[in-house]
Amino acid sequence: MPNDVAFIGLGVMGYPMAGHLAASGHQIAVFNRTASVAQRWSGDHSGRVAATPADAASGAEIVFMCVGADDDVRAVAYGDDGALGAMSEGSVLVDHTTASADLARELAAACAERGVGFVDAPVSGGEAGAQGGMLTVMCGGDGGDFERARPAMDAYARAVTLVGPAGSGQLTKMVNQICIAGLVQALSEGLEFGRRAGLDLDAVLETISKGAAGSWQMSNRGTTMTAGEFDFGFAVDWMRKDLGIVLAEAQRNGAFLPVTSLVDQFYKRVQELGGGRWDTSSLITLLRPPGSP
Repeated sequence: MPNDVAFIGLGVMGYPMAGHLAASGHQIAVFNRTASVAQRWSGDHSGRVAATPADAASGAEIVFMCVGADDDVRAVAYGDDGALGAMSEGSVLVDHTTASADLARELAAACAERGVGFVDAPVSGGEAGAQGGMLTVMCGGDGGDFERARPAMDAYARAVTLVGPAGSGQLTKMVNQICIAGLVQALSEGLEFGRRAGLDLDAVLETISKGAAGSWQMSNRGTTMTAGEFDFGFAVDWMRKDLGIVLAEAQRNGAFLPVTSLVDQFYKRVQELGGGRWDTSSLITLLRPPGSP
């Protein structure tokens, strides 16, 4: 049976995620800090536009958040107009924001004081995954809270997995971003090597994508990288935000991340070239002579 749910944050990811909840039959209230976006959403989908996060959360069994960073989460969760203060005992707060593990633990404690469940649940799959309802959701929290929220998350996900206690979802997302950063740099270097060697890169990609080098990045970004197309996808600005979280956590836990640190600086160079909103695959531009496609 559909739950009464709320969704706070209708950005590139949250807009379609909330849409999938509405389409699957959930009674939903939405809030976005830019009110015009929420009004546009209500024109596309069936749901109530709330005036504040608290208004959206009032009466909801599950409250979803998907905003920008730690401080944005605190801004919509706490205070007189915040979601948490309006949530009923036994409800569940699910944070889809990619944020710090420390924030996840903080929110879990704040929720516990009110008898509210909490799941940190960052996602992977990008805008296309959100639109297609094919996200991967990495969760941290109590098993009971997770099971109450999981059926609703299935509306926009192909995989929803509980990894461990609160904070584990965010830590798993950090592992995900570490792996992507190194992979995209390696793919960039391989493609540029092939171009300079005079190879037919379409044929190269068709061949090696079926072997051990194959990856989502190769299958979905290889041809656009060779064509020099980057005006879509997961923005460099967002990746640098995520890698900042990763590197801060690595300082705390002692992990040695030389490649990740280096790639983060490469992304900084892309930003300096004006590519902050380019897809992360734009790393390849740093390897090509000026004026190359």
